[in-house]
Amino acid sequence: MKHIVKILTLLVAITAFWIGLLETSILPRSYTWLLPIYFIITLGCYGLLMVGVGLIQFRTCPEEAVLLQKDVIEAREFLKQKGVDVGSD
Repeated sequence: MKHIVKILTLLVAITAFWIGLLETSILPRSYTWLLPIYFIITLGCYGLLMVGVGLIQFRTCPEEAVLLQKDVIEAREFLKQKGVDVGSD
């Protein structure tokens, strides 16, 4: 719930800032109308960057890999006992 409140607060602040820019003549009106599009594009780029950083920093788990290999061997042995051809190793 707290995260939703933060997002809504940020959205209201950005909207108020945008309406304030529309009402004043600080920026030309043609630039001000494009600010929401720029914001969405920037947000998408940020999201892609965070996914890329997450993939780069993804940790490997060697202990889990060993356990998974043991499970695979156990499953192959079980299926061989039942008469199922599981292929070669």
